[in-house]
Amino acid sequence: MSERRPKIKDIALRAGVSPATVSRALSDSDLVTEATRERVHDIARALNYRPNVSARNLRTRKAMAVLMVVRDVGNPFYLDIFKGIEATARAAGYSVLMGNTENDPGREQEYFSMLRDGHADGMILMTGKLPLMSGDNALDLSDLAVVAALEVLEDFGLPHVKVDNVGASRDAVQHLIDLGHRRIAHITGPLPELMSADRRDGYRQALQQAGIAATDGYEQRGNYLLPSGQAACRALFALPVPPTAIFCANDEMAYGAVHELRRLGRDVPGDVSVIGFDDLYLSQAFYPPLTTVSQPRTAIGRAAMQLLLKMLAGEHAPGETVTLATELKLRDSTAAPKG
Repeated sequence: MSERRPKIKDIALRAGVSPATVSRALSDSDLVTEATRERVHDIARALNYRPNVSARNLRTRKAMAVLMVVRDVGNPFYLDIFKGIEATARAAGYSVLMGNTENDPGREQEYFSMLRDGHADGMILMTGKLPLMSGDNALDLSDLAVVAALEVLEDFGLPHVKVDNVGASRDAVQHLIDLGHRRIAHITGPLPELMSADRRDGYRQALQQAGIAATDGYEQRGNYLLPSGQAACRALFALPVPPTAIFCANDEMAYGAVHELRRLGRDVPGDVSVIGFDDLYLSQAFYPPLTTVSQPRTAIGRAAMQLLLKMLAGEHAPGETVTLATELKLRDSTAAPKG
């Protein structure tokens, strides 16, 4: 038979104070002296006391849970972000629920309804869009704690965590230019979403700064999934003059492009150089190892959860932004062009 779980009254008995004083001390209330707080915390640790979360939730009317909402829970890109969110949330007493929209408007609405109905206290949104809700279900963000991560939502005043997608993409394309490439194509993400547009703009800026004219057909639209990388690459190599290098808006589409190049009998990087964006853990093991823009995914998760905790405490500034640095990881999928 397991031992009885220690309660607040057990701590109170040992400390010689009331249960109400113990509750205040454990929540670090200023109504309790520092000496009493320290004594109560020491006794709680000695007894291995754990708060009853269900009872606390009933008192505070909080779910003590947050939602992380993504496009595709099967994408390994989100795993390290989740680790950062979960570690920071757990330290603050929150659990993390994962929401998977698969770009389904109905699912997008459901997760916001969960938030509005109190099943979660806040949300970290990584889909790059808000659901269309009207009538009695119209979306009102004024009373909701929502942080946008990576895929920024403009004009809504949400706090957000991001990287410099324009600058990182410009640097990636500049690497190809420095290798001697002039016929450089780009497989975009889903336009007109902001992150996809920013990465495309970085590509365009690098070409413009190098005096390289845009080539018709060299921008092919993808959707961040591997098959779209294959299809876009197929379209590029149906052109009269195909590119010698391809900058892909994420690693998954880069994998698709490399697979299609192999099917077409093209060597990477001997015939065509390929760069991705994200630095998924598979990118080092991929053949050839993929040159890519590395994002600090765990740090992104920590920063997003820290912003959400500030919102929940009423301490955030509208539109507060955290921008984290990226790094171009040079591997074996890029080389100087032939000839």
